[in-house]
Amino acid sequence: MNEAARAGRIIWRELSIEARDELERKIKDLYGAASAEAAFDNLEIDKQQALLLLMHRLRELKLWEQVRRVENVYGEGGVGMNFLAWHGLLAELRRRKDFTTRFATHRGNAGGFIERGRSRASLHFLYQYKDGRGAWAVHFDLYNPWASPASAVRHLFYEKMKGATPDWQTVRALLFR
Repeated sequence: MNEAARAGRIIWRELSIEARDELERKIKDLYGAASAEAAFDNLEIDKQQALLLLMHRLRELKLWEQVRRVENVYGEGGVGMNFLAWHGLLAELRRRKDFTTRFATHRGNAGGFIERGRSRASLHFLYQYKDGRGAWAVHFDLYNPWASPASAVRHLFYEKMKGATPDWQTVRALLFR
């Protein structure tokens, strides 16, 4: 067993061929790496897991193809990523009934979308314009404010007032229960 495997990290070659194909062009230059394999293998386990969780959920929603290039990924202190999108993402999210713009924008962003259909581990997209192009971020909210009044209160209390954000283990447990 190699050192990375003992530490619980995932090795690029251990990913399925499908996962490698889907990540290849999106992470090739991540953090200045020369290849997608180098980029993935150099990520800490929280970032590897966050990337795989986001890819999984965005594939379920048929939104993964809208991700052009991943620019940053995080799995502790929240689970999310910053990315460049293809031009159709904004229009796609506006058309969808499973996302809303209401209360989805944060200060300093041009807009946002919150997933409606999940009570826990729901996606929250934010976007802004830098140098004439759309810069996006997506993260998992622990509680979805659109699921119920109780969930809205939990979201406000835990995520807004206390600043609590889920880590990748929490998100994985919620997505695969």
